[in-house]
Amino acid sequence: MLGEFECKVDAKGRFMMPSGLRKQLGPEDQERFVINRGFENNLTLYPLSEWLKISREVNALNLYNKKNREFVRYFFRGASELRLDGTGRLLLPKQLISYGGIEREIILFAYGNRIEIWARDAYEQMMADEPDDFSSLAEEVMGKVNQSSGGDQDGIS
Repeated sequence: MLGEFECKVDAKGRFMMPSGLRKQLGPEDQERFVINRGFENNLTLYPLSEWLKISREVNALNLYNKKNREFVRYFFRGASELRLDGTGRLLLPKQLISYGGIEREIILFAYGNRIEIWARDAYEQMMADEPDDFSSLAEEVMGKVNQSSGGDQDGIS
């Protein structure tokens, strides 16, 4: 999944799933989703099949470790299954609307296997806080990917 999509939230907390985003999903992932709290006061929406994969990873953690238990509790806190209604809308749970500071306008930011849902103002503020030197950040984060791959950048050893 990939893209940024602007949506309006109605008085009941529903928004229309953009058709451009739905088309990127496999047929089995177009109707059922799981939503939970994101890491930066946003919400994260997963197609159900992706949520099941992530849940297996999280549930495999050693729960005898206190930090793991704390992570599991916070990760699953507020998680709810959502289904598209007959008109292609999703209903956001009230407690998650409050957590995300969502009012009328949201941005869906899709990447990888997830869709972040941001209050429009919060999303614009986050993007305005872009690092002064994005190039250095990219080198620091992505440079490690090439170093750990064990081969040259073009994949030839």
